[in-house]
Amino acid sequence: MAEQAEVLRRTPLNRGRILHAAVALADEAGIESLSMRNLAQELGVVPMALYKHVANKDELLDGMIDVVVSEIDPLVPHADWKHMVRERILSARQVLRRHPWAPLAIESRNMATPAVLAYLDSMVGTLRAGGFSADLAHHVMHAMGSRILGFSQELFDDSRRAGRSGTTAPEPPSEGLPPAAAARFPHLAEIATAALHDDASVVGQGCDDQFEFEFALDLLLDGIERLQQQGWTSRRPR
Repeated sequence: MAEQAEVLRRTPLNRGRILHAAVALADEAGIESLSMRNLAQELGVVPMALYKHVANKDELLDGMIDVVVSEIDPLVPHADWKHMVRERILSARQVLRRHPWAPLAIESRNMATPAVLAYLDSMVGTLRAGGFSADLAHHVMHAMGSRILGFSQELFDDSRRAGRSGTTAPEPPSEGLPPAAAARFPHLAEIATAALHDDASVVGQGCDDQFEFEFALDLLLDGIERLQQQGWTSRRPR
């Protein structure tokens, strides 16, 4: 075991090794305990060596999120949109259960990271390929909210920190993306301008807050009504 640790310490330092070590530390002790100093100690280097690969702790956290998101299963080819979306979201949930610090970390970012944007873009692409209009896909992504990334912000969730109850998962820009970003994430660029916008919105810059709230509410109520009419029960047959 000591020999294995020594081999790891002698392994050349690179960005990937730093990020994976940071994820492992956060998994073990929680994200709040992670510092550049204890990460450097884990890697057997001086703290300044880390800054050659990550500029600061914010960049470290962004990279950690991208490592986690990269663990989500890829799209299943030749499956219907509902199956693909459901299975991928369930995969995302399994990933986040392995990394329980990740939901709050994702929420803490002002902008979505590249891996998160790529994931969201692929999910919009799945909807579009399944026959959804850009307009409907836009509102569906809002209605799904953080569930699209495998977690939900529940009213009585003790893991949420004080003062954070109004936050949401980072959203891609709702106005036109810069040309380079639009080329990289074409599906997000398409839905960004597909709906009416309200500059005072709190759910996403330029999106109609009231409309998005009512859209998601009506989806839930319609589904609840259908279950009630069917006599649905969560009890499993014995």
